[in-house]
Amino acid sequence: MELSERKKQILKAVVEHYIASAEPVGSKTLAQELGVSSATIRNEFAELCDLGFLEQPHTSAGRVPSPQGYRLYVNELMERRNLTPQEAEGIDETLRGKLSGMGGVLSNAGQLVSSIVNYPAYSVKSGNVGLTVERFELIPVDATSFITVIMTGDKNVKSQLQHTALEFDAARLADLKNLLNTHFTGKSRAEMSAHLMNVSEQLTPELFLVLSRTVEYAAGILESAGRRDVETTGASRILTMPEYRDVDKAHELMTFLVDNKENLPVPEDGAPLQILIGPENVDEALRDTSVVIASYDIGDGMRGLVGVVGPTRMDYATVTARLSYFAESLTKMFGKGLPPPKEEK
Repeated sequence: MELSERKKQILKAVVEHYIASAEPVGSKTLAQELGVSSATIRNEFAELCDLGFLEQPHTSAGRVPSPQGYRLYVNELMERRNLTPQEAEGIDETLRGKLSGMGGVLSNAGQLVSSIVNYPAYSVKSGNVGLTVERFELIPVDATSFITVIMTGDKNVKSQLQHTALEFDAARLADLKNLLNTHFTGKSRAEMSAHLMNVSEQLTPELFLVLSRTVEYAAGILESAGRRDVETTGASRILTMPEYRDVDKAHELMTFLVDNKENLPVPEDGAPLQILIGPENVDEALRDTSVVIASYDIGDGMRGLVGVVGPTRMDYATVTARLSYFAESLTKMFGKGLPPPKEEK
């Protein structure tokens, strides 16, 4: 059913008053503001409740938005906010000062978002499942030790000292290096393991042991790179919100954010911004919350996510504006390899 313009106006006013005050909104509050009588507002309240857009708490004559009401507000009624120059510069300054490379993003992005929006936040680095090894190097140390150096397709270099139970001829490591760079680069973990078995009969036991240790190390690097990492921060911020004055309710959400962070929503479609309201969240622990998630491009086929968790009475306009700008700034930063440039005053 399509709502009348007056019903939409009233619903929008209820949502925005409730976001600001956390108190049920009464007809007298809106009557003067909207220029209609309290009786008219009450009639519209009743119809909006019947339609599922508003709810009436048992202890109050006022109304609060339902998840359905918030959804209509976010989709149609909310006025999109533009950041002020001061807000934008503040986010840029934060990025310049706190983030440095991939590791900095994963460890600090959620913390920075939480400080920007004043809600709990989380950051996700999607795994690079298509990553392969670009180059191998083998450096002899002694008769039973060598250093494996691996450069992956994203230009990261890792190394490890390896030990074998059998002595090997250090001069043969050059041959093994050529074998690795010819037959094991550009391959998935499964392909490397399969090819390892194919060449097993072509090598002496001690050289095959060196080869297998190297391939095992490379496979571990690729597995780690393909794993999704989730970091949460700011869980204690919910204690300042009226919705979580109930200690048990607050404890339940805080425990979820810390101990079950892998169950936070991680959309796979790469949409720039998504909002999940109340029951739209699959996990029961999030049924009374809203989650706003923004996606950014890390490069090399990888994407990151930053999400904000808060009550359904979240300030959606402010959160979406700040979170979108933050994610867009990260995409620009990784695209150029530099933090956002400082604007000329």
